[in-house]
Amino acid sequence: MLVHCASVVSRLPLRVLYWFADWILYPLMYHIVRYRRRIVAKNLRQSFPDWTETRRKEIERAFYHQLCDTFVESFYGYRCPEEEMRERVVFQNTEEVNRLIDAAGGGIFMLAHMGNWEWQACIQRELSPGVTELNVYRRLKNKSANRLMLALRGKRGGECVEKQQILREMLRYRAAHQPVTVGLLSDQKPRPAVTRTWLTFLNQETGFLDGGEVLSKKFGYPVFYGHIRRPRRGYYVTDIRVLSATPQETAEGEITAAYARALEQNIKEQPELWLWSHNRWKYGNGELRIEN
Repeated sequence: MLVHCASVVSRLPLRVLYWFADWILYPLMYHIVRYRRRIVAKNLRQSFPDWTETRRKEIERAFYHQLCDTFVESFYGYRCPEEEMRERVVFQNTEEVNRLIDAAGGGIFMLAHMGNWEWQACIQRELSPGVTELNVYRRLKNKSANRLMLALRGKRGGECVEKQQILREMLRYRAAHQPVTVGLLSDQKPRPAVTRTWLTFLNQETGFLDGGEVLSKKFGYPVFYGHIRRPRRGYYVTDIRVLSATPQETAEGEITAAYARALEQNIKEQPELWLWSHNRWKYGNGELRIEN
């Protein structure tokens, strides 16, 4: 049912969806429901203590507008023509990326909830022929919502793989001598029991998922970060930057620390693009701390 509704909504012009985002969704989310506003305000206050309250409020409101845009854009992308999507989502530095992936037989993309992260699955079109993109996801408890998420994410190519199955899938592709890349949203908070890496990030001690680093070292795949900026509404430019071309030669935690630095720089350039409603600092410090 939800997938059918998404198909219907995706037929609407983007200007109509933006009207809905501005005049219905934003007031509902920000003023009426007040969706996670305490968490957003706390995250901004702790991340940017030197900012004025006026500046933080400005970014807070801009973030909620971006969140609403991401919501409606994701539906629009379901039927957006490929030619138009190529204009709306531009990837840079793809030649170097493909050179490293082709040489290693695969690659790891450590991405983040920046801008419209759902549209980043378009990276599949930029990869060399024969390379498959595996996008790691966490299954939603609601089955209808899970089917909708898979439908939206799978529209632009690549395969959606549950996080518990990603190692098995990577081994399967390697055994078949088929090149593969893995897309990970690495800015989510890890459970305390599995947090091994703690970094100073946005003025706070922050636990980081290190799955991207672990997989890159196991398979010898280069690691990349997608630096996202939004030049104007509905358009995104992703500069794919190399975090490590030779991960097996790096020290423990080095790649994760490089990812944290890249993400922090990205956030500071356009802070409204990050997902501030995520309760990122819910858990306290761990035992391991790496300075970045």
